[in-house]
Amino acid sequence: MNIYVANLNYKVQDEHLRELFEEYGEVSSAKVISDRETGQSRGFGFVEMPDENDGLTAIEELDGAEVQGRAIKVNKARPKTEGGNGGGGGGRRFSNQRY
Repeated sequence: MNIYVANLNYKVQDEHLRELFEEYGEVSSAKVISDRETGQSRGFGFVEMPDENDGLTAIEELDGAEVQGRAIKVNKARPKTEGGNGGGGGGRRFSNQRY
């Protein structure tokens, strides 16, 4: 089960996220997402738990919990959409605007 974790303190790192969820079962991976340019945390991450029941328990127990001074939001991650960030792209490709 892939779990989305939001509103993380910017100091939270992968290992802390893993430890938080390991209280509820096996964790395959835990990743805090960082900005590509600066390397700074973007305040959210993903946790993968192989057992769905463990994942559901973790979601129920941790959603709204305070972690390093912030109430985190935890829910089942939605599948990635085709095209990554909504597609479309190209900006004003078909527009008559010059800038």
